Amino acid sequence: MTTTDPEPAPAPREDRFRRAARAASGVLVLALAGGAVAAAARVGDAPVAPLAAVQVEVAPTPVTLQCPGPVLLPERTVRGDAAFDPAPVPAQVALDAVTAAGAGAGPLAVVATGPTGAAADAPGGGGSLHLGDVDAPLAVRAQPRETSPVAAASVASVVTDGDARGLAAASCRTPSSDDWLVGAATAVGSTATLVLTNPGLTVAQVELEVFGPTGPVDVSTTQHVVAAGGTKQIDLGGLAADQAALVVHLTAAGGQVAAHVQDTAVRGFTPAGTDLVVPGDAPATRQVVTGLVVAESQVGSPDAPVLRLLAPRDATTARIALLGGDGPVALPGAQDVALAAGEVTDVPLGGLPEGVYTVVVDAQAPVVAGAVTTSVGQQGGLDDEQRVERAWSASSALDAHGVVALPRGTDAAVVVGAVGRDADDTREATATLRVLGGDGRALSEHDVRVDAGTTGAWRVADLAEGAVGVELVPEGDVAVAWAVSLRVEREDGSLMAVLGPVPVTGSADARDVREDARPARG
Repeated sequence: MTTTDPEPAPAPREDRFRRAARAASGVLVLALAGGAVAAAARVGDAPVAPLAAVQVEVAPTPVTLQCPGPVLLPERTVRGDAAFDPAPVPAQVALDAVTAAGAGAGPLAVVATGPTGAAADAPGGGGSLHLGDVDAPLAVRAQPRETSPVAAASVASVVTDGDARGLAAASCRTPSSDDWLVGAATAVGSTATLVLTNPGLTVAQVELEVFGPTGPVDVSTTQHVVAAGGTKQIDLGGLAADQAALVVHLTAAGGQVAAHVQDTAVRGFTPAGTDLVVPGDAPATRQVVTGLVVAESQVGSPDAPVLRLLAPRDATTARIALLGGDGPVALPGAQDVALAAGEVTDVPLGGLPEGVYTVVVDAQAPVVAGAVTTSVGQQGGLDDEQRVERAWSASSALDAHGVVALPRGTDAAVVVGAVGRDADDTREATATLRVLGGDGRALSEHDVRVDAGTTGAWRVADLAEGAVGVELVPEGDVAVAWAVSLRVEREDGSLMAVLGPVPVTGSADARDVREDARPARG
């Protein structure tokens, strides 16, 4: 086990001296730059000449992550029959957060989303925190010490009965101005709700593009306003009805937003799963989706895994590789898929052996991708058939150094896919996996090795007791994609979800600053 004691924070007097020095140096740089501009205006045009860079100290910044609120339960009047309550039990909603101990590990705090950023009633400080009974979107803020902190947070909602039965979980993330959400549907039995949260101080103007199986959907309203510090829920069934498969693209101006889609399905009176669809990678010629935990299924089964693809602008052919525990798995009819521009395509993955998988999609034109897996449970007393739970996985960046905060009460496994250059690549992907305890220190550290073209999984409980988070640092030449799969075992069947890592962006103690050598014009 490797542990690292965090360095003590600077004394208050020393900290004030550092801030004063930084402020003074900033004023000096601005004064010098102003003098240079004034001189250029007096003398006239001068030849462009390269200028030496000057390093300016930059203070580390806090990490702020926006978290989703609780899962949305259906209205009791939806069924039209009081004997069948679509929401017989409340959702159990909790937020978990962790910072990796070290020089950058500052105190944690939970703040209310909104312009004031008022502190919520939650424990602060330390390397981790847990907040139950979450009833609104919250933000988690980790303060820096000498460097920017390494932090992650997640929110998990557990609903044990009713239409919204399921484990709906997502990692908290930084807001964005451009997101692609691949997942959900508005066909009969399906409900899709887009949730937009604006944690900023200015109004955000959000524009939506919605794609379905027959192409871009002509929605009645494309522009949506999200107030500063506000949250807006948009019923996608009202905008894009009867769509068997959805992809939503949103762009924001004036402010950034955090977005997710709640996907809920029923079959008659039987719950068929609830999960949160979170943003994946932007359109690219290669997409990788991992964290798929697959039960054995038959070709054509409605409960088989599904890969969802969209080529937003240009038609292309997608080549699909399925990386299993023992190597690539051939799935007849699913290796090469023709994609028409703007049309959402679902690729059934029935017939796969039980195990963990990573999906690699290569195409000539940019595409987006996501995947859903299911778990079949028992039939309840009022159900028409066996209950089903679903888990969506978003596409993820390769070689992401990241952290995942583990929701309490879930059985978590780290899933790592090794993406080689080609099918003949025989090298190993390597990474360092740290299991984090409640104080942010590593309970254990492990060398992860995965053969190229395969996917491995490690149950966190088998690596260390008392884990509240995991951190993975990719190494070597073979790219890796990773995620954390979650399960909650129930008598009527397993509940499941997948968490993507919160990226560690790193920090710089100093930045290069150059004076603009172009002539100024008065």
